[in-house]
Amino acid sequence: MNIFSKKQDVPKSQAELIYQAQANKERHFRTNVGISWFILLFILVFTFSGQDLTIGSKTFSGIEIDTVFMANNLSFIAGGLAETIKISIMSIALAMMLALLAALGRLSTFPPIYALSTFYVSLIRGTPLYLQIFFFFLALPQLGIRLPGIIAGVLALGLNYGAYMSEIFRAALSSVGKGQREAAIAIGMTPAQTMRRIVLPQALRFAIPPTGNEFIAMTKDSALVSATGFVHELMWRSVKVGRAQFHTLEALIMAAIFYWGMTLILSYVQNRIEARLSKGDR
Repeated sequence: MNIFSKKQDVPKSQAELIYQAQANKERHFRTNVGISWFILLFILVFTFSGQDLTIGSKTFSGIEIDTVFMANNLSFIAGGLAETIKISIMSIALAMMLALLAALGRLSTFPPIYALSTFYVSLIRGTPLYLQIFFFFLALPQLGIRLPGIIAGVLALGLNYGAYMSEIFRAALSSVGKGQREAAIAIGMTPAQTMRRIVLPQALRFAIPPTGNEFIAMTKDSALVSATGFVHELMWRSVKVGRAQFHTLEALIMAAIFYWGMTLILSYVQNRIEARLSKGDR
């Protein structure tokens, strides 16, 4: 009999069995999460559907909303998306610059620079963002400084998030080993060259993922800029049309859907960036 005529079953190793069990467990977990998400989404949609659902002897009624109003004002409210995204991008760019400078200052051994950075972080983190927005928009005109609403909002958001993000950048800068700095100096690099060529490239790799979280949070906090009344972003448009036509509930639901959609998209992009950056650790 030819021993090659029939394929023989090779027993799987213990490691393969463990890996397969873990993969099945993870797949089962993801399936259950997907089902749970679908159920929760169904409950949320039903809550505002205005329909009745009978389960056994009990009848549940959803909240009736004016879908005609929502359809008629969809384009007007959606027109604020571009302004919201513009404010967020400008603010996060300013926040990253301020956070890096504050982080370098907190790592400095020169007392005035260290004091300036810690004073900035303490002052900004010790006051509400809402107050800071109104300070730039309403208080500065008393000093003869008049800023457009969008500039006041960007400055407030940038300063506020820069103070909080300074800890992210400080930790990222500190994560670069001291030995690499000493090696750079040993081969003749100046401190500026060491920072630019050795420290910053590695530090930014660790700082970018949490910065993505801050950007997602900023897209939602940008709604506070609408309080100035002169920045026609997503929240301002929703409140304006809702109050004018006495459909605030519907208007705010639409705004919530837009913000949630932006958050989901940005979270997906952030996960892709994190996955790409993590390849260097493998």
